[in-house]
Amino acid sequence: MNIYGDAQSGNCYKIKLLTRLLDIDHRWIHVNILKGETRTAEFLAMNPNGKIPVLVLDDGRCLSESNAIINYLATDSEYLPTDRFQLAKVQQWQFFEQYSHEPYIAVARYINKYLGLPEERRADFESKQAGGHKALQVMEQQLAQTPYLTGGTPTTADISLYAYTHVADEGGFDLATYPAIQAWLTRIAAHPKYVGMEV
Repeated sequence: MNIYGDAQSGNCYKIKLLTRLLDIDHRWIHVNILKGETRTAEFLAMNPNGKIPVLVLDDGRCLSESNAIINYLATDSEYLPTDRFQLAKVQQWQFFEQYSHEPYIAVARYINKYLGLPEERRADFESKQAGGHKALQVMEQQLAQTPYLTGGTPTTADISLYAYTHVADEGGFDLATYPAIQAWLTRIAAHPKYVGMEV
């Protein structure tokens, strides 16, 4: 299988981390979004939405959207529950990640890290801070009660939210006031097969 992505993107890093944790053999193909490589005809044939990551299976089928990809890859592993309610809890956190977390923390990080916080984007950057902290507070409340987001063991929900949370400081979010999140980040990074985000 081929995975198209940028390892500095949290959405792509989710997949890189999971493939390492589960020893999934794959070929990683770097895509430079700033050079327009997601807008070529070849790429748009794989994902008409023009976004990374994209998974291309050996039979040619394509799958996009990071959480869909990691749930597909984690099927039949300890990272994806088979119990209907527990699976729904994983998906609940993944929807939270896409709608309440990523639009603030990931976008603030993009403006700061990728664009260099240009003055014309400063107001946009600052407007993301309140929403990002609200999301972190929701996570903190849960992680003060359970070691991982859905209970006692890590799932793809944790991988989904780990990706941008562990680099939240690059978006201007200080995690010092979130001790439960910090402990959770440490637990995930302690896994013997853990791989960090490329810098």
